[in-house]
Amino acid sequence: RQMCIRDSGKDVTDVGGYNLLGGLDSMEFIENQGINGPIWALIALDSHDYPTSGDVTREKLMQTILDAALENGGWALTGTTADPDMTAMAMQALAPYYDTNDAVKAAVDKALNALSAMQNDDGTFSTAFSGKTSESTAQVIVALTALGINPATDSRFIKNGVNAVDGLCSFYVDGGGFRHIASGDLDGMATEQAFYALAAIHRAETGETTLYDMTDVMQ
Repeated sequence: RQMCIRDSGKDVTDVGGYNLLGGLDSMEFIENQGINGPIWALIALDSHDYPTSGDVTREKLMQTILDAALENGGWALTGTTADPDMTAMAMQALAPYYDTNDAVKAAVDKALNALSAMQNDDGTFSTAFSGKTSESTAQVIVALTALGINPATDSRFIKNGVNAVDGLCSFYVDGGGFRHIASGDLDGMATEQAFYALAAIHRAETGETTLYDMTDVMQ
């Protein structure tokens, strides 16, 4: 919500009198939902170089994410097997630090190898819950563009001549929108994530800032 408001040119510290940054001042609160919280807190703070407050620092958020990395590469919300969605989202959060932090670079490089191994033969990615999904594929695309990697041409993300973008497009519904799974119907969340993944590719191709880097938006 904070990033959407910022992207519209509004002040996130005064949304109907409410400061959206106020919920990001407690590590305990942020970590309530597991690793998902620190990931999105760091993405939100870095979307426009927002100040931290309370006991929250970028270093703490970053370290919390790094500490949650699995030995076999990547991240998961639960369990010990890396999940493409969580792995990609963690990489999105860490991407701004890839070139300046050795620990981040090592973790992300390992995760890239893990993601490459997770890719299906048709370019898609799967979750343990639903199998091949457009959302998993979309999150990987956003992560790759955040790192300056082209998901359509990088050999690590092409299987049998099919790349990750092809995989995402396989979920397209004629007339507009995307499915969650190949056999499903038009799905709102799938459409949202697919569209912003395509926006991430477009921004990379046109030399704009990455999807969650909103420093080009002036209030």
